[in-house]
Amino acid sequence: MPDAPKKLFIKTYGCQMNVYDSERMAEALGGNGYEQVGTPEEADMILLNTCHIREKAAEKVYSELGRYKGLKAANPDLKIGVAGCVAQAEGAEILRRQPLVDLVVGPQSYHRLPEMEAKLRDGGTALDTDFPEELKFDHLPGARKATRGPTAFLTVQEGCDKFCAFCVVPYTRGAEVSRPVSRVIAEAEALVAQGVREITLLGQNVNAYHGPDGSGTWGLARLIRRLAEISGLDRIRFTTSHPRDMDDDLIAAHGDCEKLMPYLHLPVQSGSDRILKRMNRGHTAEAYIRLVERIRAVRPDILMSGDFIVGFPEETEADFQATMDLVAEVGYGQCYSFKYSARPGTPAAERPLVDPAEANDRLHRLQALLARQQQQAQDAMVGKEVGVLFEKPGRLPGQMVGKSDHLHAVHVTCDAAPGVLARVKITESGPNSLGGMLV
Repeated sequence: MPDAPKKLFIKTYGCQMNVYDSERMAEALGGNGYEQVGTPEEADMILLNTCHIREKAAEKVYSELGRYKGLKAANPDLKIGVAGCVAQAEGAEILRRQPLVDLVVGPQSYHRLPEMEAKLRDGGTALDTDFPEELKFDHLPGARKATRGPTAFLTVQEGCDKFCAFCVVPYTRGAEVSRPVSRVIAEAEALVAQGVREITLLGQNVNAYHGPDGSGTWGLARLIRRLAEISGLDRIRFTTSHPRDMDDDLIAAHGDCEKLMPYLHLPVQSGSDRILKRMNRGHTAEAYIRLVERIRAVRPDILMSGDFIVGFPEETEADFQATMDLVAEVGYGQCYSFKYSARPGTPAAERPLVDPAEANDRLHRLQALLARQQQQAQDAMVGKEVGVLFEKPGRLPGQMVGKSDHLHAVHVTCDAAPGVLARVKITESGPNSLGGMLV
């Protein structure tokens, strides 16, 4: 009789790239006889795919690991691993501090998981937080076994060379690396063959994509136009972008590529030139505003999204007001905003902090303005027709939920199946979603 499959539970933290990575880790371990399960109690191996962006990220991982002590005591053969950016940052310290951990693997080495898992079967531990010379994507199959309904993420670029003063990405994900064009296209075609109709291209700095194709390199705009030729692929998105890499060709693509959706996440972080310089962002507030104007000139209906850090070291009230002014001028349809928290090893971590009470107050004021703008953007959709790609049943009987062209969640009472792309007239705007009816 063949061996019974081993059970793998993966808990994913953080960004969309970690979601993508978790799928690929599951596929890599599938060759060693693992299949995924929905709870840690069922598992023969537990993997935490971690993120280092949020405050006290490492402490939260250690806290999560503590919850598994009982499972390990009940099943000494249970293997527990930590992957992702906290694994990269903490390395061997995880094994020292939490003895129940068997495996630590950084985000550039998960293609080595089958070898590491084999080592665990011999009774040892496994640690790999190197930045290997070979790309992990070169050692993983081009075809994807796991998909997430009609939408999927596809990593095309990793790492960052910008070294913003607050960011750990260059240290945990490494230098910018772009996947070869042929591999990206092959993976996209395989996804579409499995029923995917919308692909989101991922990268820590995705618009810095410069993928080799044998005779040179392609920029992101050229890649998008080539992917748009795939029959059955109806929508293309990309995230996350840096303003310095938003070139003329990519701006033009928003106007001439019908399948590129009218939604752009373009973080600015601050509206103060003084703080932007201290952040090492490499652009000014004025340059960012003019860039947004150029993008809107070719795609007037585009919905802008962004990121903001409030209370960055040495931020004054005047600096914060400059941020509020930029937000008021740009008009965002969606945004993410955070209070600054230091990341060990980054330049900003050594600088004096803003008073926490003042930082909290500023964050609340900014979020109130951003919430008003988001609601205004949603309210403006009422009465309009939009495309909606249905993804899953809603909370109410007979209801389906999907995403609009502008990435708004839309619920409709209808009998459409997941994967159907339909025209919907928006009839209502709620706090975080839209309601509509089929045209």
